[in-house]
Formats: sequence, structure tokens, C-alpha cells
Amino acid sequence: METPKMNPVVWFEIYVQDMDRAKKFYSEVLKIEFQQLSDPTEQSMLMFSFPSDMNAMGIGGSLVKMEGALPSNGSGTIVYFGCEDCGIEESRVEKAGGKVCQPKMSIGEFGFCTIITDTEGNTIGLHSMQ
Repeated sequence: METPKMNPVVWFEIYVQDMDRAKKFYSEVLKIEFQQLSDPTEQSMLMFSFPSDMNAMGIGGSLVKMEGALPSNGSGTIVYFGCEDCGIEESRVEKAGGKVCQPKMSIGEFGFCTIITDTEGNTIGLHSMQ
């Protein structure tokens, strides 16, 4: 079997119903700023990207508001956001309007994670090594 030359996941999108509410939630929990992207489909798609660096480890992604694309209630894929200590971001979730589903827990040699629900109903994860 050939070793891949790149990571298999290269982009993610988190679908939202209320872009302002979603941006506020992620900005408050992760302490980040978003950048608006142009609509690549020219079909009334609203996109705001998470900060990213193409030369750094990890992938980029965005919040997306588009007709027919609905938030996931945890029955699908979970995106994990890297953190210094996921307990810090976890402490901001409820004040920002989200819900902690699984408080910070050890995943052994792979660090720690927290599972939360954002203001749109998407289930996401927070991951840290401490």
C-alpha cells in the first residue's frame, strides 16, 4: 500500500442557519476572527473561513449558509478543533449559547477531547494534548 503524499482531509464546512449567531459562537469559544469568502457557486452561498495557514499542520474550513444545507445533529461527521487545553474552550461554550455534550476526557496517549453542540445544532469536538 502506498503512503499518501498528503492528509486525506483538506477542507471542512460547517452548515449554519444563522450566520451571525454561528460566527459569534465560534469567535467567543475559540477566540478567532473570520474572513468572508466569495461565493464560488454564485448561488447565494454565504461563507466565512476559519483562520488557516496552508503551510501549517491541519486543514482550513468555513461556516456556510446555503439553501438546502442544514446543520447536523451529531449523527454525521465530527470536526475537531485543536486547542492548547480543550478545558479552556469548553468553559466558554455555554456562555456562548452552546452545550457541552461530553466534558473534557482523556483519550490516553492521544490527549484529551470535549464534545460540544454549537448554536446551530452541529456537534463538534475540541482536542488538546493537555
